Amino acid sequence: MSELASVLTGVRVLDFGRYIAGPYCAALLADLGADVIRIERPGGGEDRWVAPVADDGVGAMYVVMNRNKRAMTLDPSCPEGREIVKKLVATADVVVANLPPEVLRSLSLDLESLRTVKPDIILTTVTAYGAGGPWSAKHGFDGIGQVMCGSSYLTGTPEQPLRAAVAWVDCGTASQAALGTLAALMYRRQTGKGQKVEGALLRTAIAFNNPTLVEQQAAQPNRIATVNRGQTSAPSDLFKTRDGWILALAIGEPMFRRWAKLMGEDHWLTDPRFKDDLARGDNGEVISKRMAAWAAERTNAQALTELEAAKIPSAPLYSPQQALDDEHVRKAGLLNDTDYPGVPRRVPLAPTPVDLSETPGRFRNRAPTLGEHTDEILAELGYRPAEIAELRTRKVI
Repeated sequence: MSELASVLTGVRVLDFGRYIAGPYCAALLADLGADVIRIERPGGGEDRWVAPVADDGVGAMYVVMNRNKRAMTLDPSCPEGREIVKKLVATADVVVANLPPEVLRSLSLDLESLRTVKPDIILTTVTAYGAGGPWSAKHGFDGIGQVMCGSSYLTGTPEQPLRAAVAWVDCGTASQAALGTLAALMYRRQTGKGQKVEGALLRTAIAFNNPTLVEQQAAQPNRIATVNRGQTSAPSDLFKTRDGWILALAIGEPMFRRWAKLMGEDHWLTDPRFKDDLARGDNGEVISKRMAAWAAERTNAQALTELEAAKIPSAPLYSPQQALDDEHVRKAGLLNDTDYPGVPRRVPLAPTPVDLSETPGRFRNRAPTLGEHTDEILAELGYRPAEIAELRTRKVI
């Protein structure tokens, strides 16, 4: 595929992000061909070292969130650093910065300051709580969205609520911010005007859990956690087999009919306790108990084969290692092994989560080492080697 097939070729993005929401947004844009420059303070940002996998302490989070980017080190708080930021902004189309509003202002990365340099700039930001409420200035991570949208309350048990180990709020917010950035680029192409794109962790979490909130306000069911058992249909649960665990779930009358036949419980089809999805959800404990007995007599492979024959969605419960080893994951290209300096084994990187038939996101380059492209980028801005050396001596870069 030629470089021209990348839809964002020619678009430059400055990534001042940290951790997941900002950097992953920028990574998705980089996958689609944008020239993304990660700007990191000298010595490295704190997110560089999360879950270390390399000899120098670089972490798994950094390796994933910064593929396809170039990287430079820069102190944007000093006068020389501010001047470099201005020169970078003058060449850019998008600035990504999941930083609090007051930090953006202090670094002249707020929309008003950016527009004095590049009037049509697009600023993509992510905050924890979103604008307009009493908590708008508070800081936060992925977990605040999980616990405040109702998700954690309905996960686990009433005595032990649980948050998901996967940062779905961060990744969801990054994806929505990337979507908003693409829309802003389209708008700029139509009008010549830039704008601010603002995501928020709590905004994402509330949106993703919206059906539950609609049900609560409209019907007032006051649901509580039921471990892994679904509450609006059944079966919908995790079941222990002779050699592992599986997930199985049925939604709708045709699927429940097939399940009842598989279980040998055809008479349940006329039982008023199971008359529809909601009733089956209300009586899900009975249904889960029946299926648990069925699963306990079978291996994972046997149970999954029979459920697939009955066209009932099911899947094995995997450890991270089993996910890495799964044949479908590998053959479908859901992970691509690549080298990274100082890591003893090749690292499995997930490609862009959405596949475009004509202009797919592509893995072009590994995540850069600390400041790997600083000299190259400054040279593009017109700095001579002696000037770059002086900036490094003064710890500007």
